Amino acid sequence: MSYKIKKDAVCGMIGYGSWATALVYTLHTNRQNVWWHIRNQEVLESIQTEGRNAKYLSDIDFDREYINATDDINEVVRNSDIIIIAAPSAYLKDFLKDLTEPLDDKFILSATKGIIPDDYKTITEFFRDAYNLSYDHLGLISGPSHAEEVSRNKLSYLTVASTDEENGKIIGSRFATSSLQIRYSDDIYGIEYAGILKNIYALAGGLAAGLGYGDNFRAVLTAAGAQEMTRFINESYPFERNTMQSAYLGDLLVTSYSTFSRNRRLGQLIGHGNTVKSALNEMTMIAEGYFAAECIKHINERHNIHMPIADMVYDVLYRRANPRRRMKELTTQL
Repeated sequence: MSYKIKKDAVCGMIGYGSWATALVYTLHTNRQNVWWHIRNQEVLESIQTEGRNAKYLSDIDFDREYINATDDINEVVRNSDIIIIAAPSAYLKDFLKDLTEPLDDKFILSATKGIIPDDYKTITEFFRDAYNLSYDHLGLISGPSHAEEVSRNKLSYLTVASTDEENGKIIGSRFATSSLQIRYSDDIYGIEYAGILKNIYALAGGLAAGLGYGDNFRAVLTAAGAQEMTRFINESYPFERNTMQSAYLGDLLVTSYSTFSRNRRLGQLIGHGNTVKSALNEMTMIAEGYFAAECIKHINERHNIHMPIADMVYDVLYRRANPRRRMKELTTQL
C-alpha cells in the first residue's frame, strides 16, 4: 500500500538560507504552522525574537505565531509530517548528523537542486538509500524560482513532483498563493536532474559573459545547454516527459540570465580573471553548480553521454583548464 500524506499534515523546514526562508514565508502566508530547524544561532535568535532572518531576505517579517524555530532537528522531525529539505547539498549530511527520529512515517520534499558530493547521489536518491525510504515517501518542489522574487510575491511557477497525485496536491495546496502557481508531475528523476544540470549551464553562461562573449553566442550556448540537459535526462532514464516545460527549460533560462543567479555569477567571476578558489571565496552563498560539475562528470562515466558543455565547465573548475582557451574549443562543438 502506497504512503499517503495526511490532509492536516504539518510542514517542517531543514535549512535557513534564502530559499528556505522564501518557502517558509509562503507557508506562513497561507497561515500554515511551520517547524523550522535553524542551526545558525544568529538566524535562530533573530527569528525567535524579531520575526526575521538576520542573514537572508532580512526584509521579510514573519508572524511568530506560525513559526516554531529551533536548533533541535529531532524536535522538528517529530512534530512534522512533510520534511522540506532546503539545505545546500554539500552540507546536507552535516545538517542531518544529529537526526535520530525515524522517517518511516514522513514525506521528504526536496527543494535543493544539487548532488551530495562524494556520494554522487541526488537528494531523493540519498534519502532512499540512507534511510531506506521508497519513492512513495519522496518528492520535489522545483522550477524557475529565485527566492528574492518568490518572497516579494512576484508571479512564479513551481512544480511538485511525486509518485502519487493526491500527495502532490496536498503539498501543492500548502504553497499555492495568488502569486505562486503550482504545477504537478510524476517525473522525479527528470526534474531533479534538470535542477542540477541547469546550474552547470548557468555557470557556463556566466563564464562566457565574463570572457566578453555577446548575447548572440550566449543564446546559442543556452540553447545547446537545453539540448544537452534533455539528452542526458532522456538517455540516462527514459520516461515520457516534455523538457520544454518550466520545471526543466524554464529553470535553466532563469538561472542562466537572472542577476540573482549565483551560478551565473561564479562563472562570470572566473571569466573576469579570478581563480576558481578566489571566485568561490567571493561568493556569499553556495553555487551548487560547482559541486554539480564534478558529480555529473563522475555519474556520466556510467552513461557515456555526449556533454561538451558540462565537460568544459568541469575542466575549468577542476582541471585548471584555461577558461578562454577551453571556451574557444567549445565554440567548435556546438
